[in-house]
Amino acid sequence: MERKAFDTINPATEEVLDSYPLATNDEVDRVLSRSREAQHQWARTDLDKRLKVLGRIAELFENKQDSLAELMTREMGKPVAQARAEAAKCGWAFRYYAENAPRFLSDVSIPSDTQHSGFIYQPLGTVFAIMPWNYPFWQVARFAAPALAAGNAGILKHAPNSTGSGLAFADLLREAGVPEGVFQTLVIDTDQAADVIGDERIAAVTLTGSERAGRSVAATAGKHLKKCVLELGGSDAYVILADADLDKAIEVGLKARYQNNGQSCIAAKRFIVEEPLHDEFCKRFSERVAAFKMGDPFDEGNDIGPMAREDLRDGIAKQVEASVSAGARVLTGGKKGSGKGFYYEPTVLADVVAGMPAADEEMFGPVASVLRAKDEAHALELANATPYGLGGSVWSRDRERGERFARGMVTGGVFVNGMTKSDPRLPFGGVKHSGYGRELSEVGIHEFMNIKTLWVSDED
Repeated sequence: MERKAFDTINPATEEVLDSYPLATNDEVDRVLSRSREAQHQWARTDLDKRLKVLGRIAELFENKQDSLAELMTREMGKPVAQARAEAAKCGWAFRYYAENAPRFLSDVSIPSDTQHSGFIYQPLGTVFAIMPWNYPFWQVARFAAPALAAGNAGILKHAPNSTGSGLAFADLLREAGVPEGVFQTLVIDTDQAADVIGDERIAAVTLTGSERAGRSVAATAGKHLKKCVLELGGSDAYVILADADLDKAIEVGLKARYQNNGQSCIAAKRFIVEEPLHDEFCKRFSERVAAFKMGDPFDEGNDIGPMAREDLRDGIAKQVEASVSAGARVLTGGKKGSGKGFYYEPTVLADVVAGMPAADEEMFGPVASVLRAKDEAHALELANATPYGLGGSVWSRDRERGERFARGMVTGGVFVNGMTKSDPRLPFGGVKHSGYGRELSEVGIHEFMNIKTLWVSDED
């Protein structure tokens, strides 16, 4: 019987790039055994030695930006300049943990009813990571940098259309000196992944992906009592209050919505604009979007490349069509691109209200939904009227007003007068249907640690 394989397809040209056979069950078993043995040795390796390896990983990401960017852009259509920035950001994450892990992992003393008490951090074991295609290197680095610093091992199941990137990530880590078996990429399907989660050699699971995938992984991890971190979808609100600096809000909002061809969990998706600025925002924002250049993602003069897959492009087209049928108004865009490639025009929808896909669902593509808010209280009500809770932004010239509004938003993070973004120094994750657990910062490195209490009494 012919062995099943994943094909990677260039979304700009629709050509098949490569074909990757799925691992057999025996191959999966060998990877799991190798990982457990390697993790035990890696955990016993002196922390300074582990962190020197992380420093070399950072250098390689910085030095290989061009080649890594080319791979990302070919596999998922990311504009090449943004792909280079992604590779550099991976270097930042590994360097951040190389420099800060000793502080994050230090023993903690707490006075109690004995002479010596507190807690220590110890790695859990092998972390199984199921990662998406939209940031094919950064999403992996977010889990791998803290996990490896802490002494855990990692096994990666990447999205099928980013298989080349997943294998390249493991190759780069080996080149930097990560011991054989400490980080491995497995080419497997969903059924095989469920078996891996249940295997006793896996200590914990992390997933970045859709809400549907999160429910499935959480159920399987729960069945086997495995620690799980989920970073799922988002429908982030980008709130512009009446006293906002509209010039800055528009300038940042363009990047917040359309970077990575609009395919980001924390992209600004719902632009909630208070009444006095609403009409001017719609006019100026849609004029800027209409001027975007769409085309070859390797042409640095273009602003928008293709969506990553044909089904994703067709899906967002259906969401726009359904929203327009329900009363939304297209200010610009709203159509599939012509010719080869999975292109969708950068789009702005106005008159968006509850009940439309543009308001109620995650729009994972280059489509901005504009909602009108009667006042500040209505803006907050609209911002929280979503099952998701990943990130959000609010704009106001009054910093205290902006911070007060931000505290009322039910999300994992809010940015006042700035664009929602991930940063190695800050915790990243969501609430509600956007998942649970945190990546990055000191909090992220502790997610996959055994926080062990030590209570010691002197012999006498």
